[in-house]
This record gives sequence, structure tokens and C-alpha cells, in this order.
Amino acid sequence: MAAKVVAPRPPERVLYIDATDQVLGRLASEVAKKLLEGYRVYIVNAEKAVVSGDPHMVIKSYRIWWELKVHVNPYKWAPHRPRSPIAIVRKAVLGMLPKSKQKGREAARRLRVYIGVPEELSNKKFQKFEFADAKRLGHKFIRVGELAQRLGWKGVATRP
Repeated sequence: MAAKVVAPRPPERVLYIDATDQVLGRLASEVAKKLLEGYRVYIVNAEKAVVSGDPHMVIKSYRIWWELKVHVNPYKWAPHRPRSPIAIVRKAVLGMLPKSKQKGREAARRLRVYIGVPEELSNKKFQKFEFADAKRLGHKFIRVGELAQRLGWKGVATRP
């Protein structure tokens, strides 16, 4: 019997992204593209990302989901809206991936989102997207950390 030859794995492509002052939708679309290309993506400072629009309207649109009722078990079938900054950013990215296809599910496993910068990633060089910068916005916005707190999140906004 001949020994099976295993081809060497190509080096893993990793992308470290700082979400500080990045517009959430634009950031999420670019991250979704990178995940589908095979990158492993780490997003730090998720609580400092920005959702554009009037803060009262953004909060109101997130709360509308809680008012939807279903006739069957609401814990199982009612729409669930994330409250933590990690879940808000993660859901924005995962919403742009093809969930019904294998490549979309594999891409979702390669995404990691953090509040603040964890110690194991503190020595990495982080990237920002110029087209997603909040300075380009000409109107009001709200940070994801503040949105999460207004929605009832009881966590700590940043790590020491």
C-alpha cells in the first residue's frame, strides 16, 4: 500500500480590523466579501462602530422587532434582536453571507468579534477601511455600544 501524500496547506490569510469610527453596514459588507474569499477576520472595538441615522430612529427601529408577536412559541419562533455590541456587529456581517450554502456557513465560522482589544491581539496591526469612515457622514449617527446600552445590554462598554 502506498503512503498517502498530503499537499501542504497554504498559509492562512488573516485580517485584523479596528471598527472604531467605521460605519457598520459598509464595514459588514467588506468583511463579508473577505470571509467569502477565505480570510479569517478578527474585528476589535465593536462597541465603537457607528450606525448612521438619527439615534432615536435607529433605537426605535431596533425596538420594533420586540413588538412582533407570533401565535406559537415566541421563544422559538419570534424574531430575535441582538443586544450586545458583539452580537449586533456579528449579525450585520452574517446577514450578508449566503446562509443556505456551505461556503456561507464556513465563512461565518471564520469571523471573530471582540469588545475592546483582547490581549492576544494587542500586538497586531489593525486595518481600517477608508470608504467606511464615519467622518464621511454628513449627518447624525450613534455608536453600537451606546445603542446596545439603550437596548438593555448590561455589559461593560470597554475593557480596561
